[in-house]
Amino acid sequence: MENISPQSIETVIAPRTIPTLEKGKIPPQNLELEEVILGGMLIDKRGVDEVIDILSDEAFYSPAHQKIYAAIYKLFKDSQPVDMMTVREQLLKDGNLKEVGGGAYLVYLTEKVSSSANIEFHARILIQKYIQRRLIKMSNEIIEEAYDDETDVFDLLDSAEGKLFSITQGNITRTSESARELVIKARKKIEELHNKKEEFSGIPSGFTKIDELTAGWQPTDLIIVAARPAMGKTAFTLSMARNIAVNSKIPVAFFSLEMSSIQLITRLIASETGISSDKLRTGKLSDDDFEQLNKKIQSLLDAPLYIDDTPSLSIFDLRAKARRMVSKYGVKIIFIDYLQLMTANTSGKIGGNREQEISAISRNLKALAKELDIPVIALSQLSRNVENRPGHRRPQLSDLRESGAIEQDADIVTFLYRPEYYKLNTWDDTEQTPTANQAELIVAKHRNGGLDNIRLQFVNGVFSNLSNNFSLQQEERQQIQSYNSRYNDQKDEVIPSPTSIPKGNIDNAFESKSINPDINF
Repeated sequence: MENISPQSIETVIAPRTIPTLEKGKIPPQNLELEEVILGGMLIDKRGVDEVIDILSDEAFYSPAHQKIYAAIYKLFKDSQPVDMMTVREQLLKDGNLKEVGGGAYLVYLTEKVSSSANIEFHARILIQKYIQRRLIKMSNEIIEEAYDDETDVFDLLDSAEGKLFSITQGNITRTSESARELVIKARKKIEELHNKKEEFSGIPSGFTKIDELTAGWQPTDLIIVAARPAMGKTAFTLSMARNIAVNSKIPVAFFSLEMSSIQLITRLIASETGISSDKLRTGKLSDDDFEQLNKKIQSLLDAPLYIDDTPSLSIFDLRAKARRMVSKYGVKIIFIDYLQLMTANTSGKIGGNREQEISAISRNLKALAKELDIPVIALSQLSRNVENRPGHRRPQLSDLRESGAIEQDADIVTFLYRPEYYKLNTWDDTEQTPTANQAELIVAKHRNGGLDNIRLQFVNGVFSNLSNNFSLQQEERQQIQSYNSRYNDQKDEVIPSPTSIPKGNIDNAFESKSINPDINF
């Protein structure tokens, strides 16, 4: 280590010198606090552990302090010890030792403190100063752009809100990461998933086979649910939203461009209570219905489900509303019903090429999913080509209406299909299974997984798992057989007791006075 005794005090404190102007403004900062935090990290490993996940090098105002913290962070990331000597060697290796004031300045930092007590509290104060500086920088950029007449005002609003949201969420603009950093992150995530008690890594839809295929809806994914009209797109997504909000208690945002919020919630109440939608619409409920209503809607009252029914919603408004919902309510998944009713501009009027507009909307929905780090599920209409298809009219990716960009941007593309709608009574399988009250979710594209055709139960506008309904129907059939079986055809029916043996005449058991000897029993 170099001899630090001849160092003058000017050299030692050079990195914290700030130029002062008589009428100028200095950005929010606290250099003394920065020195205390760095000094605490240099003398105590516990200090490093407490603030390494809170601070970044940009949180420090002084460039010298930024370089020192970067050296500490690199040592910590490589599982190396952090102290005055190791940090000095790392700075020397990076070519930054002279720029920070040499080894003497590191000595000066360690002399500023005697322990790392309250270092986390100090770090959070430093973060506040950093946020203030970011806000000032962002405001200056917006002011500069606002003076430019060539700037589109709505693009400026979207940009401003995006920057503000990134500050609110604590997101720092990402730079490139090495394969080593990414592998470590991926391994850590895999370990977390392995240790999780939850069955799925993503948000469970409530449909068993769908969740087994997708492991739940994954963050940053854009999921398309497409179908022809009257196939049950809204009913399916409402069933999912209900499962997520009521069963899993995960906050859900539902943007409905087609139906009003009251209509949607009425459909949810109908599925939750078992009371028909007609009764709820007309209000002709019996006392028993009201009792059932008051009893069953409690789960919906407490559900973190937020519905927005703004008509002709533009992609700009959607992004603004989604950011607010994520920030205010902690929303973890977004549903949009449906994509073709959205517009790409804020005026709500469709202009230019509709295919290009739909492409812009789908790109923005994917960008929104990545920005908010949540899954976005958007409904989509299909073209009429499906109706002209012979036999079973299963949709295909080429049937997506108005744009091939939807297929390109989406991580998962699914289709809803109900043969019963086309008067087809059996499925096209070898068993010729009846199609009554059944639907099929066709996973036609899955960027990170497999494809499958998943059958679901569809009764009274409500989707549910098919297996549960099959078992229920079997139980009902067994009950019917046990109660409706008759031991004889006597005029006076006798219900046998559990211990009595039923009596009857073999001659009239088959409504015949004599037994046919040609029949083998």
